[in-house]
Amino acid sequence: MSIIWRWLVLSLALFFTGYFMPAQISFTPMYVILVVAAVLEFFNATIKPIINLLTLPINLLTLGLFSIVLNGLIFWGLTLVIPGFTIASITSAIIAALVVSIVNWVLNKIF
Repeated sequence: MSIIWRWLVLSLALFFTGYFMPAQISFTPMYVILVVAAVLEFFNATIKPIINLLTLPINLLTLGLFSIVLNGLIFWGLTLVIPGFTIASITSAIIAALVVSIVNWVLNKIF
C-alpha cells in the first residue's frame, strides 16, 4: 500500500508544480501526470541509489548541491522519454524538481 500511496502523493506534487509553473512545465493530457509519477517513482527506487553512489565524490565537493542538479537532469530526462510531458529548459527542470521535492516532502508529512 505504501508504494501506491507514494505514487499518489508524487502525482499530487507534480500537479501542484504544473499549477505553480504553467509556463515552464506542462502535461498535455492530464493522465500523463500519473505516468510521470510512476516512472519517477520507479527510477527513484531502482536507479537513483546507484547514481547517488557514483556521484558521491561530486556531492561531497559541492556539499550536496549537485544532487539538486542531478534531480533536475533526471526530471528533464523524463521529458525525452514520456510524450506529453514538456519542460521549457534545463533551468526550469531544476527548479521544477526542487519544487516537486519540497511539495512531496510537505505532503508526505501532512498525510
